[in-house]
Amino acid sequence: MSVNFLTFQQFNDPALAESLVDLLVDNKVAYEVEEELVAINTLTAINNELTKVYYVRINADDFIRVNQLLKERDDQYINDVERDYYLFDFTNDELTEILEKEDEWSSFDHELAKKILTERGVDVDIVKLAVISESRLNELRQPEEQETTWRYLGYFFAVMGGVLGIFIGWHLSSHKKTLPNGEQIYAYNDNDRKHGRIIFYIGICCFISWIILKLVFFNGQN
Repeated sequence: MSVNFLTFQQFNDPALAESLVDLLVDNKVAYEVEEELVAINTLTAINNELTKVYYVRINADDFIRVNQLLKERDDQYINDVERDYYLFDFTNDELTEILEKEDEWSSFDHELAKKILTERGVDVDIVKLAVISESRLNELRQPEEQETTWRYLGYFFAVMGGVLGIFIGWHLSSHKKTLPNGEQIYAYNDNDRKHGRIIFYIGICCFISWIILKLVFFNGQN
């Protein structure tokens, strides 16, 4: 049976990717690693620098378990961290934001933020963290705001018979995002997805029509 691997974490540093892989191997968690060259500055196609990104993917069912394994591993190191580590300069509000947006921070920083807050007398008990985690998941479950610009571009390129229009339609209608617990949901709202399907099929029809017209015109010239 094939395994549906999803991106669990991505790294620019191969050593960090290797550290996670070692944890997965030690705990017999199935995984795969993919390397990809990506542009550092995507705003311009001129003189773009490329960097290598390492995607570590695991089964969606293993997300919660691996997150817990990371927390247990990091617990062993947070007591030895030097006091000049940058999180010690964070305010309580900034540290609390790390707890509220765990998906945007490393497991180590999340655990250290919790430890620092506890040392400062801030209540971060298990129940409160569970509430914060569920609230964040509900926030991430919300679809992206209406993509009016991409819809207009999609219709334009689709009518022109361009492959870009087909891609935009496919992306709007089917793109999913992966939550920290491994859950996958559609990234765009129902209305954008409906427009995406329309754009996709218009793009296919126009692309085929343009090819037929070019063939007819070419044969007519001969």
